[in-house]
Amino acid sequence: MTSSNPAKRIDELRDLLTRANRAYYRDAEPIMSDVEFDERLKELAELESEHPELADPNSPTVRVGGEPIEGFETKPHAIPMLSIDNTYNEQEVRDWVNRTAKALGADQGEGLFAAESADFVCEPKIDGVALSVRYESGVFVQALTRGDGAAGDDVSHAIRTIKSLPLMLEGDVPEVLEVRGEVYIPLSEFQRINAEREANGDEPLMNPRNACAGTIKQLDPKAAADRKLGFLAHGIGEVSDAGYASTFTRFIERITALGIPTTDQRRAVTSVEAIMDEIHRIDQVRHSLDYATDGVVIRVNSLSQQAAMGNTSKSPRWVIAYKFPAERKTTRLLEVAHQVGKTGKITPRATLEPVLLAGTTVTHATLHNYGMVRQRDLHIGDTVEVEKAGEIIPQVIGVVAGKRPKGAKPVLPPDVCPVCDSPLEIEPHESHEDPTKETTRRCVNPECPAQIREKLVWFVGRRQMDIDTLGEQTIDQIRESEIPLNHFADIYRLHEHRDALLELDRMGEKKVENMLRSIEASKSRGLARLLAGMGIRHVGASTAKSLARVFPDYDALLNADLSQLMPMAVNRMSGKKREALLGSAEKLEREYETGLGEDTAEVFYAYLHSKPARDTFEQLRELGVDLRSHDSIEQAVDHDSVFAGKTIVLTGTLEHFTRPDLAEKLEGLGAKVTGSVSKNTDLLIAGESAGSKLTKAQSLGIEIWDEQRLLDALNDESSERA
Repeated sequence: MTSSNPAKRIDELRDLLTRANRAYYRDAEPIMSDVEFDERLKELAELESEHPELADPNSPTVRVGGEPIEGFETKPHAIPMLSIDNTYNEQEVRDWVNRTAKALGADQGEGLFAAESADFVCEPKIDGVALSVRYESGVFVQALTRGDGAAGDDVSHAIRTIKSLPLMLEGDVPEVLEVRGEVYIPLSEFQRINAEREANGDEPLMNPRNACAGTIKQLDPKAAADRKLGFLAHGIGEVSDAGYASTFTRFIERITALGIPTTDQRRAVTSVEAIMDEIHRIDQVRHSLDYATDGVVIRVNSLSQQAAMGNTSKSPRWVIAYKFPAERKTTRLLEVAHQVGKTGKITPRATLEPVLLAGTTVTHATLHNYGMVRQRDLHIGDTVEVEKAGEIIPQVIGVVAGKRPKGAKPVLPPDVCPVCDSPLEIEPHESHEDPTKETTRRCVNPECPAQIREKLVWFVGRRQMDIDTLGEQTIDQIRESEIPLNHFADIYRLHEHRDALLELDRMGEKKVENMLRSIEASKSRGLARLLAGMGIRHVGASTAKSLARVFPDYDALLNADLSQLMPMAVNRMSGKKREALLGSAEKLEREYETGLGEDTAEVFYAYLHSKPARDTFEQLRELGVDLRSHDSIEQAVDHDSVFAGKTIVLTGTLEHFTRPDLAEKLEGLGAKVTGSVSKNTDLLIAGESAGSKLTKAQSLGIEIWDEQRLLDALNDESSERA
């Protein structure tokens, strides 16, 4: 059923989808099929897009991610968020229980605190990221990381995407309800992510916790939505109703009834031996859970007793965590493969003699990077120690001394890309760093076959070459056929395969014509968009545009010496190093910033002069792609624009522009648009809900415009040119 009133229909859909989420995740009794849910969600998203004035940060549509945020805001915790003391020793757990009983004046018999029916609570220690989730009047308002315990980063943009966590609570809810818990990547999801990464030749993520921390710290909430994060509550923050619960177990019962997810592996116990039994029980079942656990948390159940025991400066006295020791075994290193990922990163991967470890047979292990290989002095045939990091990812810990076979060959890193023989970038740079500190070895050829699929998808994107109808699925479809699509140049040869394209599924006459027309139009995008689209290491849209401002065409770029690629960096040098680069101490002719520094310019220079790169540019030239700059500094400032030569930062939500479109417009008028406020910023344009950038600009005394003043200035520009 639809409604002619958009606001009413939006409310109807939000209510329906919220109830459906609650029924699915809290009650395990779905009220609609997945297909119907997706259809309603799509309808809601379309209505919200058409009526932005009706936006709601807690709409069910945020579950799939919203607009990226600009940066993190640090906010104070209402109640400090302390860490828990750990132990790996069962006797220390017993000692802690005895100290706790003594501190509370309890009898040390079978029941430690005779006045209460359950004295301690045991539950799995989830290996995730600690989080404080706050509701006000039953509505989700924010989620903060632990941070330093006193304040944490606001990651609400990511946490809103967790489908199992309600954004609105129904029932008897305090005015303020703050729950502490753990956000995590489910193990099934973690395995899916790593399977995809390995299929693409990427290094697997080391463990779910690190992957989760990295996910919620991304500015784009779609990253969190894509990884299907989970959340389990296990602690209490600020609660406005002092009588809401007298025990921890009662608090958990009440928030579980509200739909806030909690573990079903929690047990209340009344003796030391029962605590030990729970530690052993959880150790047995933890490998069947869909979240990583690294121990057992034991806490006093009574909230009044918790308050009586208090805290140290770092940790509560009323809780302790027993950590499970990592299982470690030895096996033999058979070989090391050099895998090239879609970003060009080369990862060493060990093949091992099969060994049973933490319940599974392990035949492969990550070696992370070649710095680690050198640190461990690995040789083929070595007997190595292997353990599972976070009980998930097998990794080689070290070599067993004295068991190396005679004549064993050391594991050496490749000098060139093992797939395309192109130059490698090494971080930190091998020429002046300890080689055991190396973190990354990367192929710099963007047309390396191991990377090309992802590069093609990026190349055709709207902000790069903007080739309409040649999206990700179409690229995959063409590449699965016999039509060659293995290089950027192949895109511009697709017109030669028109008949073959028409034979592909869902590739009708109109779609093929639109695609070929868009490909032809992309030839005139200019040098900046071409460089940005090629996925060259260290050359994103901003650097590409800076280079195109300095160099009028590809030939000028190719003929530039290293010093010209990094003029600002060279001008900051002094003495012998500057003279060695310049050949003399003469001032550089070009004083414009290219966006490249000393190390990044060397990598870009090596790429430009590599045979694969030169072949690529020559093929594109022969196929009619314009290699000239449309953004040279002379073009950018050849009229008397109020924006010419100014460094501008954009912040907040703008009604009449997207930020990328406005940035492009201002750069066309001679401005330089950057992402952060500094003393070099000339102007901040602030839309609605401007945050920390506005505050910083005010503190630095930078000129600030609202959107109306911007529109007035742009209209004046248009009038003068007319």
